[in-house]
Amino acid sequence: MKTNFNQTVGPAMAKTNAALVWLLLFPMLVLAAPQTPVSEPVVVYLNAGASENQIQAALDALPASGGELVLPPGKFDIHRPIVLQRDGQALRGSGLATILWLADNANCPVIIMGEPVNQPRHTVKNLRVSNLFIDGNRLRQQRELWNLRGEGSEIRNNGITVQSVSDSTVEHVTCTRNRSGGLVTTLGVQRLTVRDLTSFDNEFDGLACYLTTESSFTDLFLHDNPGAGISLDLAFNHNVISNAVLNANDLGIFMRASRENHFYNVAIRNSHHHGVFMAHSETQTASGWGPAPQTECVYNSFTNLIAMNCGGAAFRVNNTTCTHNLIIRAKFEGNGKGGLSQAQPDLVAVQ
Repeated sequence: MKTNFNQTVGPAMAKTNAALVWLLLFPMLVLAAPQTPVSEPVVVYLNAGASENQIQAALDALPASGGELVLPPGKFDIHRPIVLQRDGQALRGSGLATILWLADNANCPVIIMGEPVNQPRHTVKNLRVSNLFIDGNRLRQQRELWNLRGEGSEIRNNGITVQSVSDSTVEHVTCTRNRSGGLVTTLGVQRLTVRDLTSFDNEFDGLACYLTTESSFTDLFLHDNPGAGISLDLAFNHNVISNAVLNANDLGIFMRASRENHFYNVAIRNSHHHGVFMAHSETQTASGWGPAPQTECVYNSFTNLIAMNCGGAAFRVNNTTCTHNLIIRAKFEGNGKGGLSQAQPDLVAVQ
């Protein structure tokens, strides 16, 4: 049954008064009759036309135990980020018909999962964002970073920024035309599940992951991004990417500092350059430029990988530090610079 703000607040009259207070504070809310047990999660419904301030206020008003805010079909103009920063918060739309549109000159992320600060102090758990169409309106934004100085100056203007979050979910979401990336994970993300993500025409990457571990990304359609379909850079370790179609991006998959990840059923087509590009980062040393420690790609496996009609190689290993990677049952056809291309032989085992 549908219920809202069904916390225990005392006798029946106190519950009635509490509901009246919510109605006065948030006239856009539609409250369903409190008929279900107190132990069930709180679910709040907003009417069409709510502002981002009303969306944020409703999220912030969810009880400490968590709850879900549901948006109806319609276009919602966003002038500042919608932030989920307390355990157990969920934001759900009604599918592609629920559009979060970043207003002209807003210059901010559309959604932040986690604390909205440069260096989060806490890990936020059990968040969920689902059933939304996010349009970053990138041609009407002036910069990639949220704020020019202070807090927010290190947060990029992505469709969804996920930072210092664990045991959470993003599913049935489309991200397009964002000033930086579509969906970006960073600053210590663990056990995130991303399912059914479409991401296209963002300024850089469709999906970008940094400092992310033990997470799952499945049912991805990432296309026509001027950067990479998937960019994995800086401690992307022990993750699974499966059932992904990457079409007409600059690169299919860009990888650095990535260890022990598994890729299943990934199809890369029509990349402007390489299908997969694997490398390390470089740093200045006394004798010149050399590999930065712990930034090589090692022990990654690719099963049922397809790379076709890419402008570069199907799979390019650019540095000799990238070893112990495995390709199983690949199909490479029609690529401008051939199939497997390596800085030296035998960096990748092929089965």
